Amino acid sequence: MAAAAAMAAAAAEAEAGGVCAGRRLPPHSPSGLVLQTVEMHTGGEPLRIIPRLEAAEAAAESGGLSLLSLRREVAATQDHVRRALVHEPRGHAGMYGAVVVRGGAAAAGAHLAALFLHGAGYSAMCGHAVLALGRFALDYGLVAEPSRPETAVRLRCPCGPVTAFVPWDGRRSGNPVRFHSVPAFAAATDLAIDVPGHGKVVVDIGYGGTFYAFLSAEQLGLDVCSSKTRDLINAASAVTEAVKKQFKLHHPESEDLAFLYGTILTDGKDAFSEEPTTNICVFADEQVDRSPTGSGVTARIALQYHKGLIQLNQTRKFRSSTTGSLFTGKAVKEAEFGDYNAVIVEVSGEAFYTGTAIFTVEEEDPLKYGFFFK
Repeated sequence: MAAAAAMAAAAAEAEAGGVCAGRRLPPHSPSGLVLQTVEMHTGGEPLRIIPRLEAAEAAAESGGLSLLSLRREVAATQDHVRRALVHEPRGHAGMYGAVVVRGGAAAAGAHLAALFLHGAGYSAMCGHAVLALGRFALDYGLVAEPSRPETAVRLRCPCGPVTAFVPWDGRRSGNPVRFHSVPAFAAATDLAIDVPGHGKVVVDIGYGGTFYAFLSAEQLGLDVCSSKTRDLINAASAVTEAVKKQFKLHHPESEDLAFLYGTILTDGKDAFSEEPTTNICVFADEQVDRSPTGSGVTARIALQYHKGLIQLNQTRKFRSSTTGSLFTGKAVKEAEFGDYNAVIVEVSGEAFYTGTAIFTVEEEDPLKYGFFFK
């Protein structure tokens, strides 16, 4: 692939130090990191892809680790990579990343596995990343024989296997990309929560590969479309902390997945409509998703289906209040997941390349592994 060849050439130049007017650029420590990335965004939400992290693949191969176990191993031994790429000065408060893992138990039966990185740590699922990684897998040759007009790309995420369906014209991938989720379900509905500064509110909790609390911004005295983003962030974060303290989550397969990832404030338009419904997702440590949030759309569709507000194969549009970008979602079939009546959800959106990068580290840099500024 031309893109892969160009990146390999750039990497070789970086390893050699780079030559410009007789100088080696950029200077970096021989023992320091040299990290190659592919840069993408889906609906405005960035994705910094690390095509290969040798330490992660070595751990997966030698230890026969599951992806959840590999996530713990990477967090324990390679977290400096996340901090270097996601935090400032190389990243920013809204940066998101993915480590591609090929082979080993971690990616068994899939074209690739992925670990998801954000400012505060590691996620179990990321829909916007799956949409982008579907394109990446085709363009960087991770699928041996892509088919036209669409190729199924099998990905293994920490929450389980998902499949992306990617347009392919024989030369390059295209849009829109769609994926089929892990079983999604309603964990709780009409749950009364006491939120400091806001009083009693009623939330729903849905699972779409990770857990979110959902409520209308109106319950908090806000408008998801017109209120200041800072006010929405503060309110959503307060809800997240209150739910964590007042409701215990359960995941049918692993307690590693039984955590509340964030809160999604909506315009309250949950009943089926041809018109888009708008939301803002605040996750991890007050990080704001620029897209409508793929795993959030998955969870919200599961809640709407559970409440009888939509039927199978009724497509809804979801709009991000931050960028105006759109995803679509629909429940495509029923499933059972532990004690839950679940659904498989299809989410569709557009992912785009923004470039490639090579990041280096100088060992004497006191901020070499980044800093987190709020």
